[in-house]
Amino acid sequence: MGTARHPEVHYTQRIGWLRAAVLGANDGIVSTASLVVGVAAAESGRSGILIAGAAGLAAGAMSMAAGEYVSVSSQADTEKADLERERIELHESPERELEELRSIYIERGLDAELAARVAEQLTERGALTTHAREELGILEVHTARPVQAALASAVTFAVGGALPLITAVVLPPERILAGVSVSTIIFLAALGSLAAKAGGAGRLRGAARVTFWGALAMGITALVGLMFGAVV
Repeated sequence: MGTARHPEVHYTQRIGWLRAAVLGANDGIVSTASLVVGVAAAESGRSGILIAGAAGLAAGAMSMAAGEYVSVSSQADTEKADLERERIELHESPERELEELRSIYIERGLDAELAARVAEQLTERGALTTHAREELGILEVHTARPVQAALASAVTFAVGGALPLITAVVLPPERILAGVSVSTIIFLAALGSLAAKAGGAGRLRGAARVTFWGALAMGITALVGLMFGAVV
């Protein structure tokens, strides 16, 4: 009678998309809100504030997508190069690679005989996959996916950036500065809490760190807006 397998969902399986999504949403909220607050602090009219915010949102989303794609593509290229090098070594020196794998298991606590048996059996089932995991630390769940990261960053940046922009649209001009600042703090706290929950971390701590840096960015941008507004 077979033993039923209990499926488990681990938080590390979410790393690929969660990092890009949180980064994109946080950047979208902070960048757009800071831009709106900075322009509003310079005593610009509603049209100027909205144009600056919309332009910043569009440019930021494209920048995030391009940056994530280039960054993750570089990681993917490195992984492919390492795997190709390992494939060549397995073809040219299979015995040496088997001994290397055996040594890894011995260092992890297995006795020499068991380490040799494990190394041999795993090599028979998939030498390259085993060496990628044990020697290079490349797991399928962590494999770089440039397109996925780029899309996640762009979409979440746009969604995040739309929040302070919509707030600026519905508020009267004289309340945009205060309204966007307060609502953005709330948005960031919610984002930090949700991201922490998705990653299995403490929600309060996650909300606090996201909110702190977002508030700091808005404060500095508002100060710059006030300075330039005073000069004008």
